[in-house]
Amino acid sequence: MTFPFLSVIIFTPIVAGVILLFFPAERHDRIRRFALAAASLDLLLSLYVYLSYDQSLAGYQFIEKASWIPRLGISYYVGVDGMSAPLVLLTGVVMFTGVLITWKLDDRPREFFTFLFILATGVFGVFASLDLFLLFFFYEIAVFPMYLLISIWGWKVTREYAAMKLTLYLFIGSVVSLVGALVMYFTSGLNTFDMLLLEGAGFSTAFQQLWFPFVFFGFAVLGGIFPFHNWSPDGHVAAPTAVSMFHAGVLMKLGAFAALRVGIMLLPEGARFWAPLILVLGSVNVVYGAFIAMVQTDFKYVIGFSSVSHMGLVMLGFATLNRNGLTGAGLQMFSHGVMTALFFAVVGMVYDQAHTRDLPKLGGFAKAMPLVAVAFIIGGLVSMGMPGLSGFIAEFPIFMGLWQTQPIVALVVVISIVVTAAYIMRIIGRVFFGAMPVELDGHVGDVILQDKVALVLLSGILILVGIYPAVMAPMVQNGADAILRLIGAGS
Repeated sequence: MTFPFLSVIIFTPIVAGVILLFFPAERHDRIRRFALAAASLDLLLSLYVYLSYDQSLAGYQFIEKASWIPRLGISYYVGVDGMSAPLVLLTGVVMFTGVLITWKLDDRPREFFTFLFILATGVFGVFASLDLFLLFFFYEIAVFPMYLLISIWGWKVTREYAAMKLTLYLFIGSVVSLVGALVMYFTSGLNTFDMLLLEGAGFSTAFQQLWFPFVFFGFAVLGGIFPFHNWSPDGHVAAPTAVSMFHAGVLMKLGAFAALRVGIMLLPEGARFWAPLILVLGSVNVVYGAFIAMVQTDFKYVIGFSSVSHMGLVMLGFATLNRNGLTGAGLQMFSHGVMTALFFAVVGMVYDQAHTRDLPKLGGFAKAMPLVAVAFIIGGLVSMGMPGLSGFIAEFPIFMGLWQTQPIVALVVVISIVVTAAYIMRIIGRVFFGAMPVELDGHVGDVILQDKVALVLLSGILILVGIYPAVMAPMVQNGADAILRLIGAGS
């Protein structure tokens, strides 16, 4: 019997969260060190799984399967492929850096890390699930703690409104998806939730066309697809820094991945039929999100709408249903996850010093926080799709895939690159350069070591994938080829 790497990765956070509850509430240093140890273990194990994935064999690896409720065909069935292995690694990275960024939290850190780790278990579980019931089980675990994390530790001005809005949107979306999933289960006649078996269930074309939007768009709500996106910027803004990193860096990818895994891979003919609508909505995401980000004056809202815009590229990659587009979408999920985690970490550091996110009231932060400025510039260049960084490696295949299928859409969507460059350069000039406002001068200092480690790690990943795309692109391409075989398009 091989070592259950995925199970350890999935359940380490929730076990660590339960253990944390037995720590004395006043022992903040001990709580932080234990949380960091748990996050470090998950990061190392997720990195091991990623590096040990055999690309020559492709397919699902690190498989673990055990009967759970045999009468209903439910099993504990996990494994990773070329699409999900990078996302497991992404979750490990964001979990580790999120703990580092939260090092100075003094408001009930024990409970905060407990809820954050429960959230992490749900995310890891969704990315690894090969059983449809198990996927929904972990999906709900991932959504539930967000309400508490935002409503208790979030920005006091909007936290209750944002937490409730986020929860309602995601709950309604998951219920709609669950209806579609149950219909698939009963219609298949296989008496199983095994997604590998459901892939070959032979659903009729009419059935797939009818039920695909229930499954895909129900999950895509969490992916921030237009017009079901407006919970996302409010959630980003109200959440504490580490939760914003998880929210934008990982949770939105969870929605997109589930839409791909359950919608496109189980109902490929439905995906073909509805691809034009996904293409239109994804295009609106990209262009509209970029223009709305351009006019924001709240630093965090700029990044929130930027996130909506960039997630639209993932949906466009899905809608192409070709090798380039799907490969780009997989790379974009990873690249955007790291990039937005870096962005929200920087926003949190600036806010901690300035106690405001109002752009006109900021300036000159590069002198006091040079590494923070460099990190944001790197993230900004990634956001703009600059060659040599991960954003280019992700976005270029998406535009190639679009050009193969809908060149006019590609030409329209490329507008977003110019707009993105405009608002990123505006923020860099406004926040980090120029004169520091008089009321902040002398009151802004550098960040602590833990913050610097997080910034260097996130920035380093963005540079590594950009300079050496072979570290990830072939793996994601294997995952894309498997999806194409299900769609019947070939590679």
